[in-house]
Amino acid sequence: MGIFTRFTDIVNSNLNALLDKAEDPEKMVRLIIQEMEDTLVEVRSTSARLIAEKKDTERQLARFEKEVAEWEAKAELALSKDRDDLARLALVEKQKAATDAQSLQADITRIDEHLNRLGEEVGQLQEKLADAKARQKTIIMRQRAVSSRLEVKKRIDSGKIDDAMLRFERFESKIDDLESQVEAYDLGKKTLRDEFAQLETDDKITDELEALKARVKKDKTDKNA
Repeated sequence: MGIFTRFTDIVNSNLNALLDKAEDPEKMVRLIIQEMEDTLVEVRSTSARLIAEKKDTERQLARFEKEVAEWEAKAELALSKDRDDLARLALVEKQKAATDAQSLQADITRIDEHLNRLGEEVGQLQEKLADAKARQKTIIMRQRAVSSRLEVKKRIDSGKIDDAMLRFERFESKIDDLESQVEAYDLGKKTLRDEFAQLETDDKITDELEALKARVKKDKTDKNA
């Protein structure tokens, strides 16, 4: 199973758990990045183990290849001494060593293939991790911004603003009532300025009345003459 298959299973299980708990996206983003980093650490550890295994296998292969060469030399020596029986036994040992060497070479090929796949997958994971980290700040900022907007919307839609405005209107109405009461207390009361203005008005009316009387009297006199 590739590291991405395993990584996807881990992330999906954790994301499902977070979604069940209705966790916020900020925690989910941090979890995804943490899972990526943990997976990279684990894969690098696996790669290091495979590299060590490859080196050990290469040492064993070198030893068996050396044995192959040695048994071949022994077989040639035996033949030079007309010892076909020893030459045959040497060739048998040579064949055993060659078989072991082939098996080890197959192991090395398998390790190389595994390391190559890991290298490709690690490269892809590193790119995705870099992209996730680059987008993390933006995602968190967007999440916080939309959460703030949602909170404002909830407060507005909850009727609290309308209640506050209604209270303001009530306060204004009370103030209007108080002002009306103050004006009622002043109603009918004259200030010193009002008194003098009244006197001036009375004088004008008196003068006008006298003038009117004189005119009427004159008119009667003129008619009788």
